[in-house]
Amino acid sequence: MNKKYFALKLNPSRPDFAQTMTDEEKSIMQQHTAYWKNYMDQGKVVVFGPVLDPNAVYGFGVLAVNDEQEVNDFIAGDPANKINSYEYYPMLAVLPGN
Repeated sequence: MNKKYFALKLNPSRPDFAQTMTDEEKSIMQQHTAYWKNYMDQGKVVVFGPVLDPNAVYGFGVLAVNDEQEVNDFIAGDPANKINSYEYYPMLAVLPGN
C-alpha cells in the first residue's frame, strides 16, 4: 500500500510556551519527544522537531501512514495533546528517489 503523508503542527498553548514551560510541561514534552521518536523508529515519522519561529516556537512533523485515521490515533496518543493543540493537513511529499 502506498503511504499517505501528513504535515502536523503542534500549536503551543501560549506564545512563550517554549521559554516558560513549567516542570510538569517539560516532563510532558519529554514524553512527547520519546513518543514521536518511537514512531520514527517504526518508519511512520519522516521528520519532526521545533520550528524556531520568532513569534512563537511550534512543533512540526511529517507522518507517513496508511490512512487519516492513523493521524487521528497518533494525535490522540501524544502526551503533548494534553497541553497543546494539533492541526494537520495532507501533504504531497517528494522524497529521495521519487
